[in-house]
This record gives sequence, C-alpha cells and structure tokens, in this order.
Amino acid sequence: MKKFFSILTTSLLVIVLLLAVALVGVRLFGITPYTVLSGSMEPTYHVGSLIYVKKADPKDLKVGDPLTYVIEGGTVVTHRIVDIIENEEDPSDIRFKTKGDNNNTEDGTPVNAKNVLGKPVFTIPLLGYLAHFIQTPPTSYLSIGICVVIVLLTFLPDLIDKLDEPAPLTKKDDDPLTGDENPPEQLGGAPPENKVE
Repeated sequence: MKKFFSILTTSLLVIVLLLAVALVGVRLFGITPYTVLSGSMEPTYHVGSLIYVKKADPKDLKVGDPLTYVIEGGTVVTHRIVDIIENEEDPSDIRFKTKGDNNNTEDGTPVNAKNVLGKPVFTIPLLGYLAHFIQTPPTSYLSIGICVVIVLLTFLPDLIDKLDEPAPLTKKDDDPLTGDENPPEQLGGAPPENKVE
C-alpha cells in the first residue's frame, strides 16, 4: 500500500511540474501561452487549445503569418496577416490587415505594430481548457491548494518515518571515555590504596 501511495503521489507531482513548465516556465524563454476561446482560426487553432506566442519584430512579419495582438479593451486576438500596409514617410508605422482562417471577411481595423504581441510558434490541443480553469479565480486558489497538498503528500511520509525512528540505545556500563563495555584494569597489578603515609 505504501509503495502504491508513493507511486501515486510521485506521478501527481510530475504532472504538477509539467503543468508549471507548460503554463509558467516557458515565459523564461520569452514565450507566452494564451488560451483559444473562439473558433475564428479553426482548424489551425482549435477552441480550447493553448497557443504559445513568441515576441516578434513587426518588420520581420510577412503575409500568411499568424499574428497575436491586443485590441481595445485588452482582448487578445490571433488572426492571420493578409496584407501589410507600410507608411513610406515613417517606416516604423506598419499596419497589418488580418483575417481569421474560419472567417469569411477581413477584420475591419488594421492592426498597429505597437499592438502586436508576437507570433504563435506552436500549440497544444485542449490544454487551454485546463489553463483557463487553473488561472481563473476562484478555481486558481483551489489549484494552488491542490498543488500544496500533493507536495505535502509526496514528502510528508518520509519525514514522519524519520521522526519515528528510535534513537540509538547506549549501555549504562559503557566506559564514557572509550565507549568500551568493560573498561581495562589499570596497569601495574592491584589498584593503589587510598591512603597517605
């Protein structure tokens, strides 16, 4: 039973660590995960998928690239670039016409380069549902609690076993200096008498 419990808690801990890497750890490499909430990019990005977006220089983007950007209200959108509008007087003023793969018409307003978050580099189907569940209060607090419990269940049994181990016993007749069970007799025959002449 103890072995089964150990395998179970270790497996759960591995899952938690993998999720931590998939949802947070990738940020160390300049990649941000986003959950796909609409079907406008089907079948490229399915609803419930998690897309990983890497920052990109707007000058390096081209027609046909998927583009993740923010619109008014802070909503994040991923659509495909169908045209690039460049300002000849100001090369930094770049705008992108976009369209969802599953939409019939182009988006009404071109995307300003300053609103570009990056370019999707890969996607994991269905993981977005879990990410959305974990990162949305109040379930985010429940998720943190579950992670803490899993960590405790993984390491607590070993700590309890160490606390329950009995301390090594010492014998009362051991020599306190040498640890010998029977201290050696003094050299030179009989022990000296306790008398003064």
